[in-house]
Amino acid sequence: MVKRLFAYIGQYKKYVISCIFLMTFDVLCEMMMPFLMAKIVDVGIPQKDIAFIARVGGLMIVLALAAIGFGVLNMRFSANASQGFAANIRRALFDKVQSFSFSNIDYFSTASLVTRLTNDVTQMQVMLLMSLRILLRAPLMLITACFFAMSINLKLSGIILIAMPVLVISIYFVIRSAEHLFSTMQQRLDSLNNTVRENLIAIRVVKAFVREEYEKLKFKKVNDAFTKAAINAGYLISLAMPVILFILNFTTIAVIWFGGKMVSTGTMGTGELIGFISYVMQILTSTMIFSMVFILYARAEASAQRIVEVLDAKVDIADKPALPEGGITPSVSSGKVEFRNVYFRYGNSVNSNGSANNNGFNNKMGKDVLSDITFNIESGEIVGIIGGTGSGKTSLISLIPRLYDVTAGQVLVDGTDVRDYNLKTLRDGIGIVLQTNVLFSGTIRENLLWGNENAAQEEIEEAARNAQAHDFIMSFPDGYDTILGQAGVNLSGGQKQRLCIARALLKKPYILILDDSTSSVDVATEAKIMESFNKNLKESTIIIISQRISSIKEADKIIVLDDGKISGIGTHEMLYESNTIYREIYDTQQGGLIL
Repeated sequence: MVKRLFAYIGQYKKYVISCIFLMTFDVLCEMMMPFLMAKIVDVGIPQKDIAFIARVGGLMIVLALAAIGFGVLNMRFSANASQGFAANIRRALFDKVQSFSFSNIDYFSTASLVTRLTNDVTQMQVMLLMSLRILLRAPLMLITACFFAMSINLKLSGIILIAMPVLVISIYFVIRSAEHLFSTMQQRLDSLNNTVRENLIAIRVVKAFVREEYEKLKFKKVNDAFTKAAINAGYLISLAMPVILFILNFTTIAVIWFGGKMVSTGTMGTGELIGFISYVMQILTSTMIFSMVFILYARAEASAQRIVEVLDAKVDIADKPALPEGGITPSVSSGKVEFRNVYFRYGNSVNSNGSANNNGFNNKMGKDVLSDITFNIESGEIVGIIGGTGSGKTSLISLIPRLYDVTAGQVLVDGTDVRDYNLKTLRDGIGIVLQTNVLFSGTIRENLLWGNENAAQEEIEEAARNAQAHDFIMSFPDGYDTILGQAGVNLSGGQKQRLCIARALLKKPYILILDDSTSSVDVATEAKIMESFNKNLKESTIIIISQRISSIKEADKIIVLDDGKISGIGTHEMLYESNTIYREIYDTQQGGLIL
């Protein structure tokens, strides 16, 4: 996993290569020090050769300064490489998420995607940084220290050859055990982020229902779970340090013991022993560093798996590429909609060739959300959709712009299966106002321009007037340049709904879908909105989901849904006479009054 992600180093590869050379020179300069020190002790001092001591000492100073320079440059280049590496991964992840369908996002969850884009990417960044600064240094130190140690005394080097395999094997088992714990820790972090995100989004509801204590307990539960997972991983890693120190100290004692005997017998010089001990410390320290970085690799691998899972996720809504200039690309031209024997369940869909496509999300739900849905909507018609909660209204209209794909059957727009459209072409012809009124930080104008980024001020105002939003916009001191807080927090529910409608109208769509988008608007304002639709959107097909029959009473046809099936289709008068569900809804809303 980690190896695969190295492809995202991209244009920062030059920094990685530079770090390799800089670290090599840094280590070589540093490893020369004990060797030169041994020469001073064994040659310069016994012979009282001041010139020799000065020459070797001067060389040591030059090497020390060079090592510092190489180290500083390595730190700078490694920081550039790791930051750029993380930026490339984040960009790739974000681009991938933008291509996701609603079903893909349901599968991963928003909180998990946020964690992967932030914390998991940070782990990869730290991994590369540590690799270029420490992991790269460790093997170079190990190799050069072994070379110099063996050049000093080959026989005494046998102690190192015994100690190193024991150290490596011990650390290996710690690393393999830690990998699973790190993976669990990242999953617990997903849950923690989800709880925090949900609480902050719904903080007004929490306070309105005085549920602060409940939320504190819920947070404590997920926070404790994350802490426990992190502690378990930490406990296991902490076992590595006693093992490393034991082997390090035992090896040092053995070298001093056997080396001291060699010095006493004259087979080894005092300076050589000092230098050899320095190299032993370098060898064992580099092995320790190598091992600790590989523990970081265990956590990085857990994060890498989560990142690659997103990058490799199959987008279950396959887009039709736009044809080259001169080719004939299907486009929405009139707004006719047809459903043919449509079935739908979350997590399952079919491709345009009729083959099944299952992304694995909720495939155990079993029950179809929509079953055998067949109806036609002619261009320019106003159609109302009504039904109880969970009857499948939102799921049904989500199939028209391909926010989800059908499990079986066909949805056609202007006689063409929606799966045969290029997604941008299809959605450019459809304006949709979802149940959740989403506005972005920025000005009112910037939010409305999402409908048409090239719209003139006159067009913006026309769409706002049709949505009955112009008057309240102009009541603000800055008018269309009024800054909205996050998610439009400084607007009422009805104002947000009207802005979302205006944004959709600015697209001048052939098909306009309103998913319960006037629920927060008073009846009088809603009537004005519908009046403007009838007057100014005569060429557009309008589909309205509403819980209020008054919103759809004058529609050309009304579709009644019950438990994912069509219970009836007709005008208000027809359904009141023939459909029990519709009549019960109407009578309930009218307080029992008879038509």
